[in-house]
Amino acid sequence: MITLQNISKTYATEGGPLHAVSSASLQVEQGDIYGLIGFSGAGKSTLLRTINLLERPEEGAVVVDGEDLTKLSIRELRRKRLSIGMIFQHFNLLNNLSVYDNVSFPLEIAKVPKAERRSRIETCLETVGLSDKAKAFPAKLSGGQKQRVAIARALANEPKILLCDEPTSSVDPQTTGSILAALRDINRKLGITIVIVTHEMNVIKAICNKVAVMEHGKIVEKFDLREKNIVPQSNIAQYLFKNEISLEGEREREKEAQYA
Repeated sequence: MITLQNISKTYATEGGPLHAVSSASLQVEQGDIYGLIGFSGAGKSTLLRTINLLERPEEGAVVVDGEDLTKLSIRELRRKRLSIGMIFQHFNLLNNLSVYDNVSFPLEIAKVPKAERRSRIETCLETVGLSDKAKAFPAKLSGGQKQRVAIARALANEPKILLCDEPTSSVDPQTTGSILAALRDINRKLGITIVIVTHEMNVIKAICNKVAVMEHGKIVEKFDLREKNIVPQSNIAQYLFKNEISLEGEREREKEAQYA
């Protein structure tokens, strides 16, 4: 479905070259919910954005459904991007447009006929549970509702792949659960492959079946979370897995204290 082969991306900065991603390779199968985790600056968002060439790598191949996107013309790449939806950390909604019109926006750009647009918008809003908010404007929505509008907008062009860049970092923990549940339902019911970037191990464990751990622009370990007895080898992976266990233990102790 998605194959990243030896991806490298470097930025020019005042302090010299910044190697955001170095020789990273990844294989995402159809139907996966694949997580990319690491601390800030690890390169995970940059790697995610190479999948739809929002970031074009200097080296490596980006193969989606058998096509190397780096070899496509501008017109061919635009066509291919219609099959790759994306949601962002800060929603990126158009505040002067209603929920309905925000979801309609990418369909208008794609020149989808009006009747079909209406049908798709209604289906997408129903999918994320916001049919009753069609006429509302973003300023009247909660953070979780805004992110669900962003998900509906990303689904409008009926993508095969959904890229999620820190989709829960701007919402509270309770809302995080509803966003992850919506993504899980989309994956299960629509068969959409999801790649999700996060720095929270609890997000990975709640939704992903596979995960790659990044540090300093490199993928240091990969795990299939369906396997039992996972034993991380790198320091960063050991920390992430141990920290989640510690946090879970802390939550359980808080519950016990509450009902003591």
